[in-house]
This record gives sequence, structure tokens and C-alpha cells, in this order.
Amino acid sequence: MIFAIFVPVGYCFTPQQLTPEPTLASVLSRQPYRLSTLSMQPFHKAVEQEFTAVNTLIVSQLQSDVGLVENIGQYIVEAGGKRLRPVVVLLSALANGYKGEEHLKMAAVIEFIHTATLLHDDVVDVSSLRRGRQTANAQWGNAPSVLVGDFLYSRAFQMLVEIAHMPIMGVMANATNVISEGEVQQMANAGNPEITEDIYRQVIYRKTAKLFEAAAQVGACLAGTDQNAMIVYGKHLGMAFQIADDVLDYQGDIDITGKNIGSDLAEGKMTLPLIYARDNAAEKDAKLIRNAIGEKSADNFGAILEIVKSHGGLSYSLQQATREVELAKYALTDMPASEYKSVLLDLADFSISRVS
Repeated sequence: MIFAIFVPVGYCFTPQQLTPEPTLASVLSRQPYRLSTLSMQPFHKAVEQEFTAVNTLIVSQLQSDVGLVENIGQYIVEAGGKRLRPVVVLLSALANGYKGEEHLKMAAVIEFIHTATLLHDDVVDVSSLRRGRQTANAQWGNAPSVLVGDFLYSRAFQMLVEIAHMPIMGVMANATNVISEGEVQQMANAGNPEITEDIYRQVIYRKTAKLFEAAAQVGACLAGTDQNAMIVYGKHLGMAFQIADDVLDYQGDIDITGKNIGSDLAEGKMTLPLIYARDNAAEKDAKLIRNAIGEKSADNFGAILEIVKSHGGLSYSLQQATREVELAKYALTDMPASEYKSVLLDLADFSISRVS
């Protein structure tokens, strides 16, 4: 039986120990695809008390004697966002029957690590807009943003020490290391128009899906239940979310996404819609894509958008995101039914509802 792995209480393991993923055909044969256009509200409501406690904890842990640290930290955290990763921690823990309170700290830890990566990303990408307002680096400068990102990383690990769960510390140490590798890999690939889909998937797993994977795993790890299922769920949830995010760069609304449309092109990022269009377009059109990536220019964004649309780049990418959603949901097949499992399944649908 797939995912039938018995995990002793207090033990966490690495992805190298996982069983192989099911094929897409086996996924679709067992579980019909359904897509809901959802908001985050139902997911927050399912863990309303816990979510409120996590937000309170986040604010308290941002306190610092250094005013600039506190100001930038609060600016980023108060920008809102979906708090998707902390919600995954809470739902994973509760769906697996956890009865303690350490999942609240772990949700805050995950959010701090995520926020730190955003601060660093915006500096590396020279971004000026996130979630509909100025980035911290645009407002305070690069150096303060990087250093406050470091503060959030270190505060997250202070909280991990308070939890005093060595296997979970191992999971988080591994995750942050992999995320850093992904960011470096993405930076090294910027401006390279020959990136393959395989390399693209490596990068988005490391820089995005890995933290979703860790968020899902630590909930099960606290509960002492099947981490395998939660690791697979978190991985594919994160992959779906990032692919959908990359599609939004070519068909999103700035009022909804909160970022400049076409920013990936301007940063020289070969995302999945571009990769598919490049590989299926006529040489003239493929050359236009290659030149834009090589020059890190969005000057021909309109023409490239038409190429991406006409050669199936957006539809193919959404198809791949849908595949990731189904794999995420299939991972929970053997989990006992509960309100929290249902919400986890809906959360997978939500990850791509923004581009449906």
C-alpha cells in the first residue's frame, strides 16, 4: 500500500526515505478532479482560534530593542498575505490528532522563515512591489532588509530551541538549507534562456515547495503519525502553488497579485509558461523569448504574452499545476476522515483557483 510507513513517535525522516510517487493515471483513476474557486477565509475559519494565537505570537516575537528591526519586521508581517504555510502547519497537526500547543510556535516559525526569504528575495530580485505595496528594500534600502531577514531567521531558530524537539529542528535546518540552495540556483539561472523544465522543477521545489513540505511534515511529526503522507502532500501543494504563481505573471491582475505583471521576464526567469512556449514555437518566436530572457527585458512583454498564449504555455502550465494538486490530494487517501482533512483537500484546490 502506498504511504503505508510506520513512524515511531518523535522520529522525523528525510525525503530520501519516501516511497515513489503514484503516476498521474493512477491518481486520476482513483479520485475525480474537482476545482473550487475559493478564498482563504474558510481555511482560516477552520483553525480560527489557533490562527489568532499564531498571529499574536508573531507580533510578540517581533519585539526588539533595535527600532529598525521591529519596524521592518512589523511592516513585512503586517503586509498580510494568506499565511498559507502557517495554516498548513495547524491543519496538519490537527488532522493528525495533535493535542498540544507546540504547533502554534511551529506555525510562527514557518512564517518567520518564509518572511525572511521574502526580504532576501526582494533584494536579490531588486523588487519594488509586493502584496500591492512597496517592498522593504524599496523603503529602507537593501542592507537593512537583508539584516532584518537574518533577524527573522535567528528568531525562528530561537523558537525552535524553545520547542526542544530535535527531529523537528533537523527538518527545519534541512529545509532552510535547501531553500537557500534554490535561491542561489535561481539567481545563477537568471538570464539563461536554455533552462529546461526539469531544472525549473528543481528550482521551484527547493525555493518554494520545500517549505510547504516542511510545514506539512512538522504537524505530523508533533503528532507522531504518518509523516510520509504529509511530506508528499506538502511537496505537491507547494509545486502547484508556485506553478500557478508563475502563470499569474502572464495573466494576473496587479490588484489581485500585488506584484508587477511581467516581473519574471524582466528578471530573466525562465518559468514554465515560457519554457513550454519556447520549445513549441517557431524559431522566430522562440528567439524573441530567448533574447528577452538574455537581456532581462520586458520591453516586448505584449508580443511574448501572445506567443505564450498561442503556443499553449499557459494551458500546459495550468495542466501541470492541476497534476500537482491531484498528487497532493492523493497523498491523503489513507488519512482518517475529519474536518481538517477536508480543509487540507480544499486547500490543494485553492492553490490553483487563482488562475482558473
